[in-house]
Amino acid sequence: MPRMLDVSDEVRAEIGDEEADRLLAGENAPGSYDCTSCRTPGDSEHERTSTVLFIGDETAVLAFAHATCLPSQIVQVTEEQLQGAVRSISGDTVDLDPAKVVPEQAVLGVTSGLVLLAGELHPALVVEPTAPIVRPGTVGAGDDFLPLLIEQGFMPLSELSEVPPVQHGWSVLLAMGQLHAVLQPSANGGQPVAWWQAHQPLQVTEGWRAAANKHQQVLMFAAPVGSIGRQPREDLLRDALDKAASNGQLVGAALPLAGT
Repeated sequence: MPRMLDVSDEVRAEIGDEEADRLLAGENAPGSYDCTSCRTPGDSEHERTSTVLFIGDETAVLAFAHATCLPSQIVQVTEEQLQGAVRSISGDTVDLDPAKVVPEQAVLGVTSGLVLLAGELHPALVVEPTAPIVRPGTVGAGDDFLPLLIEQGFMPLSELSEVPPVQHGWSVLLAMGQLHAVLQPSANGGQPVAWWQAHQPLQVTEGWRAAANKHQQVLMFAAPVGSIGRQPREDLLRDALDKAASNGQLVGAALPLAGT
């Protein structure tokens, strides 16, 4: 059912026409929500509702507000403030309520590093949400991040001993030597869409870029919140990946490289 949503030009430019159109059609937008401004309930099926995009250093969260409280807009915040915004939206320090945050806009942390497999270094991206990911349309606690990726074709990994299978249709976008996005197939068969997009292109090391150009693919590993953490060194990142795999909390795939 279509929603009474206001999506400003600047928000549309940031999230893309396809995502904006899905919101307006009611595919991704919640019916009821808690206004990110006044914190009281709202209903996008029956009252005008603004889309408000909080953008941090690396991540973004799409929230909703009564149109009488806030216009649709982009709010630039620090990463620390963004976590505060997530807490104010969800009313919880851990959960991202799917009724209040668009699932595609969940906060994903992305770390790049080189991973040694079978004696060869491979470029890798490690994705870990900052809160549990709940399946769209469901209510309650839980974390469906890995099941959702497995349904997309990512492989559960019990150990890191070999390169995981290629995930066709997905790709990692590098441009001007910087990491811009992880792309996934479009639902309607058109151009690929961003599964994750950096709001400021992320720098990668020369070694990482060289390995990506050599293999023409990037390994993507994903784990639930709290499994990996922000590791300051690649050896610690590898230890955390091995531990997550042994605990059954890791999925992965090889994604073709797009760009240089």
